[in-house]
Amino acid sequence: MPASPNSEKITLVRSYNRFFTRHIGVLSERLLQTEFTLTELRVLYELAHHGDQQPAALCRQLGLDRGYLSRIVGRFESAGMVAKIASAVDGRAKLLHLTDHGRAVYEPLDRRSCEEVGDMLARFDEADQQRLLDAMATIQTLLEKKGVMKFAQPFVVRTHQPGDLAWIARRHGEFYVEQQGWDSSFETMVEQICGDLEHDFDPAAERCWIAEMGGERVGSIAVTRSGEAGVAKLRLLLVAEQARGSGLGAHLVDTCHEFARNAGYRRMRLWTTNHQEDARHIYRNKGYVLVAEEPVHAFGKAMINETWELDL
Repeated sequence: MPASPNSEKITLVRSYNRFFTRHIGVLSERLLQTEFTLTELRVLYELAHHGDQQPAALCRQLGLDRGYLSRIVGRFESAGMVAKIASAVDGRAKLLHLTDHGRAVYEPLDRRSCEEVGDMLARFDEADQQRLLDAMATIQTLLEKKGVMKFAQPFVVRTHQPGDLAWIARRHGEFYVEQQGWDSSFETMVEQICGDLEHDFDPAAERCWIAEMGGERVGSIAVTRSGEAGVAKLRLLLVAEQARGSGLGAHLVDTCHEFARNAGYRRMRLWTTNHQEDARHIYRNKGYVLVAEEPVHAFGKAMINETWELDL
C-alpha cells in the first residue's frame, strides 16, 4: 500500500529534480543558443514530427494558453515558418502547417539537440550507458504506473514504413488464428485493407502507426477515410501479447483521435465483433457508443458484427 514519504525522501527527490534539469539544460531560456525559446521549440517539434495540427489540439498537447500559442504562431507566420491551411477533410477547419522554410530552420536545431544527447552518452562506456537508460526507464515506469505522469511508456509509436503493412496483415492473421480460432479468410480481409491503404494513401486524411518495444514491432493502428464527409474509420488495432498491460492500446487509440481532430474529422467509426473484449473495453473507456449489431457467420465462427462511433 502507498506509504507517506518523510522529509528526507522529499528533499532527495527535489534535489534530483534540480540536478537533472540543470544537467540537461532545460532551465535555460534560450535553448541551444538559438533565438527560440523552449516553448517555441516545442511547437516546432510537434509540427515537424506529428504533422499539421489544429491550434486547439496543439494547445491541449503542450498545455499552452490559446493566446500564448497565437502569439507564437503569429511570429512564425511573419518569418514564413508556419502557415495556416484548410483541412483536406473539412475546409472550415484551419491547420497549422510547418513550411519548407520552417522545416529548414528547425531540422538543424533538432540535429544539434540529438548531438548534445549523444555527446552526453558518449562519456560512458556501453555498460554505464545501459545502466543510465535502465534507471530512466525505471523512473518513467514507476511514475506512469501510479498515474504521476500522463505517459511514460516503454514503447515508441511511429508512422508506418515500407514492410509494415505486410507485417500488420501477417500478425493479424497469426493472432486471430491462435487466440480466436478464426480461419485464414480474416487475414485475407486485412491484406485487402492494407493493400487499399498502400495504394490509395492520402497523408492529409489518413495515417497508420506502428508501436515498437526494444526495436520490435508490437502494435498497430490506422485512421482511414470512410467515404462520408467528416467521418474517419479507426482500423487495424493490434497489441501483441508482450505489450499488453502497458497502456499501449489506449495510447494508440488516443493517437488516432488526435490525428483525426487535427485533420478536421468530426466523428470516428469502427467495426469490431463481440469476441474482442479487450478492444471493446478500450472503446467504451474512450467514449465510443455501440450503434449497430448484426449476427453473422464469418471467418469460420458465429459472431456479432458491431459498429461503434465517437463524436470528436
